[in-house]
Amino acid sequence: MLRAVDLFAGCGGLSLGFQNAGIHIEAAFEFWDVAANCYEKNFNHPIHRVDLSDTETAIKLIKDYAPDLIIGGPPCQDFSFAGKRVESERAGLTESFAEIVCSVKPLYFVMENVDRAAKSNAFAVARELYKANGYGLTEMILDASKCGVPQKRKRFFCIGILNGEDNAVCDIISEKVSKKSTTLRDYYGDELGFEYYYRHPRNYSRRAIFSIDEPAPTMRGVNRPVPKGYPGHPNDACELSPFVRALTTAERALVQTFPKDFIWIGNKTDTEQMIGNAVPVKLAEFVAAALVQYMDSIPASENIGQDYIWIMEGFENWLVVEKSYSNRAAKDVVSRCRRSERILHCAKRLDSYYVFLLQQQIEYQALSATVKSQIKRAVNLQLEYAEYLNEQRNKVAL
Repeated sequence: MLRAVDLFAGCGGLSLGFQNAGIHIEAAFEFWDVAANCYEKNFNHPIHRVDLSDTETAIKLIKDYAPDLIIGGPPCQDFSFAGKRVESERAGLTESFAEIVCSVKPLYFVMENVDRAAKSNAFAVARELYKANGYGLTEMILDASKCGVPQKRKRFFCIGILNGEDNAVCDIISEKVSKKSTTLRDYYGDELGFEYYYRHPRNYSRRAIFSIDEPAPTMRGVNRPVPKGYPGHPNDACELSPFVRALTTAERALVQTFPKDFIWIGNKTDTEQMIGNAVPVKLAEFVAAALVQYMDSIPASENIGQDYIWIMEGFENWLVVEKSYSNRAAKDVVSRCRRSERILHCAKRLDSYYVFLLQQQIEYQALSATVKSQIKRAVNLQLEYAEYLNEQRNKVAL
């Protein structure tokens, strides 16, 4: 199983998304005590309260975990349109993240930030470090609403692959991105119990009444009520009425796709700040799933520590022609078969015993029920294809 550590972890949005995608989080690092305490309440692995600008100390701690993957979102206030317009020392934490990655040298890393960070001086320095240390980079700005999150929130992701090619994950991500934005109703149905709500971003001119039939605006760290004498806004989804109100703290967490049972601690101001700073859980899960799919798409002979070469000529074409799968669905099935081989770590005879062995693996058992079901279904299709090949050979022999 891929082992990861989360830097600048906050309350855990990035960690939870990657964990949901089947990646094992070994440890997290966060300097803000309130966020670290909140994280601690929701995860079983350790969180270290470390100032990551002290890269020497951080590197020593992180190396002990020998991670295959480092994830993290360095503080973004100085890149944000809602914050200062000039980069300052906080932006230097982007360089600290790069220094840590390039010293620890994991197979993969994922850095997340606001979209503005992509053109920052700090990231330009970080990019040079990554390239000098042999990382192929996939750089993309994603709209969370196109990635399964009911919120318009643009974020920059840089995915690094040691000794890999640039843009290696681009096609996979592009195929997964939806053409349609996710609305609150798409995600929650009528579960929220309201149709309209007021949202007051930091930019006063953008305040308005929104409908659950559109993606929510970006959740910030400030949550203001409807002001007295609100004059209305040209973009209001309805007229102001006693039924229109600002979102509660719990509802804002739901818009960030945190589960209902996520435990929040700290005062209201701190909680609002943690929610606003967090990576939406489903956006993190979307990126993690794309990375896992990339890893599963590589022939086992090209994966470090893998000795089994995956050969199943014609399987993908058979899924399309004989089973009426779409090209994309067929590729997903093949990826899941390759994942099963990665879990087993060695060549096995392709029969019912293969499935039995797979189900005994701790890594397989640790996956969610949905992912296990998908992999098992893919392997059963592989077995069906093997039987099909035998039948064709027998016909030829006759």
